[in-house]
Amino acid sequence: MLKRLAASLLVGAALSASALPASAAVDNDLPVRWNTGGAVWSTGYDKFGTFIESGAVTDRGLGDGISRSGWTSDEIRAGLSKTYTVDLVGVSRFLYSDAGVKFLKDQTRSYFPYWSMTTYAVPALRSAIIADARDGSISSAGIMAALPTDFRLADTCNTYDGKQNICAEGKCQAGTAQCTSLLSWYVFLPACIQANQLTGPVAQVRTAPAPRTFAPAPEPIRGLW
Repeated sequence: MLKRLAASLLVGAALSASALPASAAVDNDLPVRWNTGGAVWSTGYDKFGTFIESGAVTDRGLGDGISRSGWTSDEIRAGLSKTYTVDLVGVSRFLYSDAGVKFLKDQTRSYFPYWSMTTYAVPALRSAIIADARDGSISSAGIMAALPTDFRLADTCNTYDGKQNICAEGKCQAGTAQCTSLLSWYVFLPACIQANQLTGPVAQVRTAPAPRTFAPAPEPIRGLW
């Protein structure tokens, strides 16, 4: 039962990703296109990979993002690479629930697919999380690598303010970049997914009981007289 449910949820995630427009249905090379300054600056995943592996910051946008994160470079590096054990079915059940959809909408306040923006933000982020959870663990770096398309952090014409809703309440200093920055958001995201996964027993489909049958009462044996 659980295997069939997991398979169906993975198919649903794949369909969500394939529902993205053709312009977005490409391998993700640019997980962050910073649209928060005078011009767009794109940071490739390879730059994040170099930073996570060695601590070296080789990209202007990444360096600026770290300095505006509210955390030290070492803290961000450790947070991006930290892994959390999860249950694929539990993660999927949460992300497809009403509460999960609301969570995903809240978590894509200013960070969403570059071209389609908020139109496909929920299925895009959901597909990345589920894809990373297939091996039973998730991390910020894993989710970032699994994004189905380029994402932007938008601060444009007072429509989007470039701030993200940090899901871990009480874990950041209120009123600071720790509670609004993109990299701080990434650091906390997998922990929130782990905490919200629905790992209870899967509801069984109840079937109506088979109608009771009654054998006819045997007729009394008649004598021959």
